[in-house]
Amino acid sequence: MRVFRDIADIPDDARGSVVAIGNFDGVHCGHRAVIDEAVRAARAKSAPSGIMTFEPHPRTFFRPDNPVFRLTPEAAKLELMAALGVDQALVLPFTKELSARDARTFVREFLADGLGVSHVVVGYDFQFGRGRDGNPEVLASLGNEFGFGVTAVEKFKAGDGDPVSSSKVRHRLEEGDVAGGARLLGYRWFVVSDIIHGDKRGRDLGYPTANMSLSGDCQLRHGVYAVRMRIGDTVRAGVANYGRRPQFVTGPPLLETFIFDFAGDLYGQIAEVEFVAFLRAEDVFPSVDALIAQMDRDSAEARAVLASIETQPFGPDALSAARQR
Repeated sequence: MRVFRDIADIPDDARGSVVAIGNFDGVHCGHRAVIDEAVRAARAKSAPSGIMTFEPHPRTFFRPDNPVFRLTPEAAKLELMAALGVDQALVLPFTKELSARDARTFVREFLADGLGVSHVVVGYDFQFGRGRDGNPEVLASLGNEFGFGVTAVEKFKAGDGDPVSSSKVRHRLEEGDVAGGARLLGYRWFVVSDIIHGDKRGRDLGYPTANMSLSGDCQLRHGVYAVRMRIGDTVRAGVANYGRRPQFVTGPPLLETFIFDFAGDLYGQIAEVEFVAFLRAEDVFPSVDALIAQMDRDSAEARAVLASIETQPFGPDALSAARQR
């Protein structure tokens, strides 16, 4: 998937695309209904399929003191979009200047003149332009004026009949319900970060960990999880604690992953950690020995959970596998 970050960089062979527009945080089942329609329409037209998205998240831009809990920061979002077979993505910087454009100016500058789109696909609740003066109906009218078609995709409902939304996924993760979040996402939620040095206390406990500092906006429930870690093409099973380590010291939240049946140096490598199941909340134990005994039980439980899914695709690969079926 080609990625562009400036409308001025769009080459001739990327013009005439069918573009899905949205923030797409999480690239959940509802988002994919929009993206899949764009890919389908592009193939029917023998045109490139594209995404137009925005960074940072508009809610974070307008409320920097209260940033939104990002389900998929830019790198993860693009990885998921590529897994859906999208040909190209335009990541527009969300700035004060961009937000000040009215709907018609946005359409003219970015869709008609900039991308030369042949068709645009949006969600049923899509809003854009200064003061959110644009919606699917306004976009369709402007499409008629500028010479492109518009499709508004109806709301996507989960198995319980409720519409899927990024807010609902965030709520599941804030409760530690990573399995429930996965049902809304269509893949298991994962994070991406560098492996960093910690305080090395895990080694003394018999549980050396690969440590990752997650984004400050992360609101995942603190606790112990059965996880899988991928570095490059290798996926390993493990058990992880996300939190402030209250047994010893209260510090910034850290993700600490003990990888089963592994010994080696992973410092400085970029890892993806997929959350499979919530095991328990963070806790303080009466002694270090009691903590180690609980960690032994956590590891046994995590191994049992992960044994049942060891052959299943990891994170974005689940989307690629579903697309090929």
